[in-house]
Amino acid sequence: MSGRGRLALCAYAATLMAACSMLPLVDPYAWIVQAAFLLAIQCGVGALGRRVPLPRAATVAAQALVLVVLLTVAFARQEALAGFLPGPQSVQRLADLLTVGADDVGRYAIPAPDTAGIRLMLVGGVLLIGLAVDALAVTFRSAAPAGLPLLALYSVAAGLSDGGADWLWFLLAACGYLLLLLAEGRDRLSQWGRVFAGAAAARGRGHASGIGAQGGGALAPVRTGRRIGAFALGIALVVPAALPALDSGLLAGTGGGNGKGRGGGTISAVNPLVSLQNDLNQPENREVMSYRTNSTGAQDFYLRILALDQFNGSEWRASTRRLKDVPKRLPNPPGLSPDVAVTEISTNISASPSYKQTYLPLPYPATEVRVDGRWRFEPEGRTLVGDDGETTGGAQYGVSSLIVQPTAGQLASAGEVPAALLREYTQVPGSLPKVVRATADEVTKGSANSYEQAVKLQNYFASEGGFTYDTSVNSGTGSAAIGRFLNDRRGFCVHFSFTMAAMARTLGIPARVAVGFTPGTAQSDGSMSVGLRDAHAWPELYFEGIGWTRFEPTPTRGSLPSYTLPDAPSGDSADPARPETEASAAVPVAPSASDSCPAQTGGQGECGSSALPGAAAPTDTGTSAGTVLGVVLVAVLVLLLPLVPMFWRMRVRARRLGSSTGRTPADATARTLAAWQEITDTAWDHGIEPDESLTPRKAAARVVRAGELDPEVAEAVHRVAGAVEQVLYAPEPRPVSGLAEDAQAVRAGLRGSVGRFARFRATVAPRSAVRVVWAVSERRAALAGRWRAPQRPAWLRLPSRQQG
Repeated sequence: MSGRGRLALCAYAATLMAACSMLPLVDPYAWIVQAAFLLAIQCGVGALGRRVPLPRAATVAAQALVLVVLLTVAFARQEALAGFLPGPQSVQRLADLLTVGADDVGRYAIPAPDTAGIRLMLVGGVLLIGLAVDALAVTFRSAAPAGLPLLALYSVAAGLSDGGADWLWFLLAACGYLLLLLAEGRDRLSQWGRVFAGAAAARGRGHASGIGAQGGGALAPVRTGRRIGAFALGIALVVPAALPALDSGLLAGTGGGNGKGRGGGTISAVNPLVSLQNDLNQPENREVMSYRTNSTGAQDFYLRILALDQFNGSEWRASTRRLKDVPKRLPNPPGLSPDVAVTEISTNISASPSYKQTYLPLPYPATEVRVDGRWRFEPEGRTLVGDDGETTGGAQYGVSSLIVQPTAGQLASAGEVPAALLREYTQVPGSLPKVVRATADEVTKGSANSYEQAVKLQNYFASEGGFTYDTSVNSGTGSAAIGRFLNDRRGFCVHFSFTMAAMARTLGIPARVAVGFTPGTAQSDGSMSVGLRDAHAWPELYFEGIGWTRFEPTPTRGSLPSYTLPDAPSGDSADPARPETEASAAVPVAPSASDSCPAQTGGQGECGSSALPGAAAPTDTGTSAGTVLGVVLVAVLVLLLPLVPMFWRMRVRARRLGSSTGRTPADATARTLAAWQEITDTAWDHGIEPDESLTPRKAAARVVRAGELDPEVAEAVHRVAGAVEQVLYAPEPRPVSGLAEDAQAVRAGLRGSVGRFARFRATVAPRSAVRVVWAVSERRAALAGRWRAPQRPAWLRLPSRQQG
């Protein structure tokens, strides 16, 4: 491989090693595999451009064009021209994904889910950094400035992470940068040697190494490179430490309004409780709020945080909406007709000081909110959002809300849904498995209207479809997870609510998913206590004349709405599909999750050991076996790569000292020279550079003197040196036995004469391992010589101006 080829490979490796610092920020790690593959293609285009050769600017431009094409194919293939060419629609798609990704990183806690937007930002960022590193280090032959983009990549990761293993990622990124510097230094030194050294370059490499170690001129650029590397690594340590702490999401900041505070005029939110994972992920069912209400139907008193109304195939999320000032009286709920019976109730809510949420939990639909602080109103979802850092921590507020009591007949005779609302809330991604629509059609066969379809879907999940409530199931909220849930029939609230909402949309029923809390547990003083395990998600379906209507497909959670029960008497709170509870004020209204709820549901808010109510954030498919295997393989390679010199040295030592005595003079000569070579390399590993200009006897004396060996070990060195002189110069060489044992004794003596660090370095990073690099270079030179033979056609010859 040419010098520029080695440099390109090192630039690729350095970029990936720096990109590994981003791994703790996102879960799962599959994005790094995609980034590595696309980066390899981009670097390969650069290598081809330099080999042609193209002008430097043209090479960089070609790589930039390939970068855009790769991102288009990976993230906007359906909108691209011919499936891969960037066009207006694909560019808009990428822009939309970047906007979504920017919203995601501002809302999710670490580790954030691998959403399409976040993945685009990660992969695109790695490709941009890789382009900059490859252009600086390889195309323009200046590796030192290439550390700046690598530093930027590491600094972002270090500034966002929680500091748990920053030193490991820093070490990995630093090794990548130093690898790049060393590759460039080797290439430059080899060029200087060809120009200035002349015939001296033909002298033994061991001698050259010895000269370099004594401070010859060749070390000047090496010292410069070391200083540059040390300076850059120092900056890499200082810059992240100077960054402000970011603790309110993957990137700091929460949505705000355009009022008096610093907030903006829109809110773009996903599940708001994801950012509280670290605070709420505790084993006990900690109380997050308590309330008192004059409602007589406490089993239907759900506290709603917000609605997730966009389904992009990989997650459900909330739309970007405009915020307004909170009116004294909230507008009437959308779609609610005066003919539907409603009862207005009052509730006083007190949030725990430790429960710091950007969204204010409210019963739906609220008509008036009395709360202090800086809050903004989002009309479409009827939610209140904190402005300028306002949260629910310790908040005490009063709410007036409506209990909407539609009859089955009113729901069955609901009017036609407005076209705009129907279009927005019935969209499903193209990635949604066909089994979703097929199952929805089968379950609702024979239904006369949308209401009957909705009830059949609810009953299918809650009681008739053989589904099991299981919080140990891998969360997943995207298209693939929905298909898997329908097949396995095991899951918890996010699976039931997301799947029913998706099915309803395929049937033409507007649907979204609400995130919040079930009513909680009644206390002896008449109040209700809401804990972590009351976190929940449920579907809301729209019926013209009634508005957004709650359904409950999750078995053993919450309560079935009375308007979905067959022949249920008015005001009867009994639930035939649920276990009955004794009439006691101290008995929970809604069943709680088991105390043994597993920790895998940490993002879902289903139990005390998890903290994320409703969780819309987890990844689509979880971590597949192939991804795990790939990540493990990459991790093993990364960990074992620094140990390659040690393993190579152990193998060489075993081969040299394990040879048999042999019966021919050639065997004796090979065995003797192998033992002497092992002693020479062992001394080199312990800091005694070889000097091939010396005779074996003088070299042995030098090893004894420099290593301060005791007389017994010194005798072993001289004995092997004498055997070498015998096989090289004696007319009839006499075989000498015990040379392998002598070499082992010399190794033990050298190890005993140096300190602990020197012994560690001699074992893990032996200096003599550089011989394998020399061997590869010699083979490459031999192959290159044959490649340049006169019989090779002229059109196959490498260009003289630019190689690699």
